[in-house]
Amino acid sequence: MVVLAAALVLGGRHMVAGGGLPATGTVERVVDGDTFVLAGGARVRLLGIDTPETVDPDRPVGCFGPQASAYTKHLLTGRRVRLVYDHEHRDVYGRLLAYVYLDGTPPLFVNRRLIERGFARTLSIPPNTAHADELAAAERRAALTGVGLWAACP
Repeated sequence: MVVLAAALVLGGRHMVAGGGLPATGTVERVVDGDTFVLAGGARVRLLGIDTPETVDPDRPVGCFGPQASAYTKHLLTGRRVRLVYDHEHRDVYGRLLAYVYLDGTPPLFVNRRLIERGFARTLSIPPNTAHADELAAAERRAALTGVGLWAACP
């Protein structure tokens, strides 16, 4: 599968991915376990995962939702992230859809980390499936070892 855009940072400047999409940014705030806002206001939804609900006024707070939100806040708030896009760049709410990475050696794949630690389940929606197999394997391991929501939720 092909990831349509790669992120570049040169000399500390933002470089944009195809179509004027941000390739990097600093996380200003976390909305919930799978959504955050970049400095400048762009909302980003993590692709391939779904964390339990915490902010939808029409739905109850999901089992392990507050823990997932807290972990995402701890992991991302104030940090510079790299965004990599799949086939669709935005959802029906206008949020950017991205696989998110924190720099390091090796870079930390945030979407997978949330699944590995039991804060998220997979949510594969075609055509955005570049990492579907990898994320499904991480989910199977998390479920088998009983971490996070796999231990706490019926």
